[in-house]
Amino acid sequence: MIFGANIGTTATAWLVAGFGLKIKISVLAMPMLIFGIIFSFQNKKSLKGIGSVLTGLGFFFLGIHYMKEGFDVFSQYFNLTVYAVPGFLGVIIYTGIGIFITTILQSSSASLALILTALSAGQIEYENALALAIGTNIGTTVTALIGSVGANVAGRRLALAHLIFNFVTGLVALAIIYPLANLVNRLSELVGIATDDFTLKLALFHTIFNVLGVLIMIPFIKKLETFLIKVVKEHKEKDIDEPKYLNSSTLKLAPTAISSLEAETKYLFENAIFEIVTHALNIHRTDILSSLRSKDLIKKSKREIDIDIRNLYLHKVKTIYGKILEFATIAQSELELSKDQHQRISEIKIANRKMVEIIRDVKELRRNITVYTYSDNVYIKKEYNKFRRRVVKVLRAIYLIKTDGNKQEHYDKLVDLKNKSKQKSKMGNKSINNLIRKNLITTNMASSLVNDHDNVNEMIQKLIEVGQLLYGEKDSILEPAA
Repeated sequence: MIFGANIGTTATAWLVAGFGLKIKISVLAMPMLIFGIIFSFQNKKSLKGIGSVLTGLGFFFLGIHYMKEGFDVFSQYFNLTVYAVPGFLGVIIYTGIGIFITTILQSSSASLALILTALSAGQIEYENALALAIGTNIGTTVTALIGSVGANVAGRRLALAHLIFNFVTGLVALAIIYPLANLVNRLSELVGIATDDFTLKLALFHTIFNVLGVLIMIPFIKKLETFLIKVVKEHKEKDIDEPKYLNSSTLKLAPTAISSLEAETKYLFENAIFEIVTHALNIHRTDILSSLRSKDLIKKSKREIDIDIRNLYLHKVKTIYGKILEFATIAQSELELSKDQHQRISEIKIANRKMVEIIRDVKELRRNITVYTYSDNVYIKKEYNKFRRRVVKVLRAIYLIKTDGNKQEHYDKLVDLKNKSKQKSKMGNKSINNLIRKNLITTNMASSLVNDHDNVNEMIQKLIEVGQLLYGEKDSILEPAA
């Protein structure tokens, strides 16, 4: 995307050189500003958006007009071209100036507009303008680096990738600036650009060296990724109680805020809730993720797993749960959300609440699982293994929705498990009553079994609902606010 953005930003140079400097764009700027402001006050979001676009373009065109007028007047009293530095030394100096200008303006597009208007007014030499254009490409990475300060590790890696790409592109362009300039001259003749139309030539040069940079870097994307992962690391390995995806930068826009909430909630479920539930049932997480049949998996899982559910909740869940709710509340109160976006955040909050309830449910179940799955009474043992097997099927279905290519098939299976869970609620009671009537289990066993039967059904329902809320298809988060 960064590669594409670098090529896309060259459109600004073409717009300014081919349109902004050829006609009196102030004539277009004023109507754009007038209609832009009028539309901005409309209630309909689409009209407001059009108003923002028109206002932005109006000010952009007006800015180009005044810059051009300013340079034209300035040239009558002072000629900057006398300070032009010829040769490769001039290329290096003006590249540095381009970097400095872009760092100050925080926009390569603004810097290019300034360079093009100065070139059009004859205040800088064409050769120096080429170097300035290279400098703007390198200088624009400063904006990305500044923006990455509050970002997570992925954001910092992306900013460094942007720096490396633009720096390499700039170095290559500097090394072959004269052959590139000759190529621009030849291409200009072919497409009909006048020999003395240096602004259009500069726009063409800007596009060529950006495309060249992309062609050079594409074969090294995988190596660049490996390098960035090695170089940009977390200062410390974050535990689950520290947010990995929630940060202030993602809270600026509704889609990024919702994506962060989804990612954080999924991470909490996959790395804390999943572990707590499986270990509480004396089942290893890796077995659920394997291809073992659920029946064979239960037979295999005979050893008790030492687990302190309360400690795991306090250490791995409680803090991050609070931070997710806080982040979600801020997003709902401060961001402009559509109805669907607001609903999605509410769903994420519900999913988190249900995950906490699941921990409470499995904590209650844990005591009897530990006692009765190792009991000499084969009937009570069988019933509790049924509980375990049912939970395994649900957890495996949720895992496969996330990882398997046939997502819809596993999602449908999850829905089917939800329906069966409701049916088994009645069937299970009949089975328990039968065991009690035949005196196959003791009174204490019967009491525990009845309570845990309802508990397991509730827990399974909650697990399935969490799976549906987190891994169901949700496209509405990208829709604009209504």
